[in-house]
Amino acid sequence: MMEQNTIKIYLYTRFERLWHWFQAAVIMILIITGLEIHGTYSLLGFQTAVRIHNYIGLTWLILFAFFVFWLFTTGEWKHYIPTTKKLFSVVRYYAWDIFKGRPHPVQKSKHAKHNPLQRLAYLGISAMLLPVQMVTGLLYYFYNDLQGLFSLSVLAGIHTLIALFLLNFLIIHLYMITTGHSVLGHVAGMITGWEEVFETSEVEDWETKAVRKN
Repeated sequence: MMEQNTIKIYLYTRFERLWHWFQAAVIMILIITGLEIHGTYSLLGFQTAVRIHNYIGLTWLILFAFFVFWLFTTGEWKHYIPTTKKLFSVVRYYAWDIFKGRPHPVQKSKHAKHNPLQRLAYLGISAMLLPVQMVTGLLYYFYNDLQGLFSLSVLAGIHTLIALFLLNFLIIHLYMITTGHSVLGHVAGMITGWEEVFETSEVEDWETKAVRKN
């Protein structure tokens, strides 16, 4: 395979990086305490787990509102617009080409931080799974004041199911950072904001298409 030069570009703002690590920590804490509340194991004690779960959940809800506000006031929402351009190429890459050592069909750029598959995944999580999880969590929290309006077992089932989806995404996300040309580069990118990408014509093509679309 032909060697390619790499360049570093500044992709992730300080707010993005802080939000990324905060949300990762929050999701892990909520999953750990949530599983204990469901009786999966005993680690912190039921009452302590409930208090931590409620406090972290409410904090997450408030800061998520700030995140949505940031997305729309800065124009960052454009990076989440779904597209079918090169979508199947990306799917084929992760299903087959990655194991052959072939290059990623879509490189990151300032105008397109996420590839088509990532856009669908992040949009689905941010616009569907997280809102449902937060609403069911709030209803669960205020259940004693809203008794008779809905079934607690159904509510708990939905809340738990979404939590399992998020856990599944977290596992896949951790796996994905081990792929590509540099594991440390992926992690460093979300710490410093600078991402290392290949300098190829495909990158420029993707940037041009993204700019025209946005």
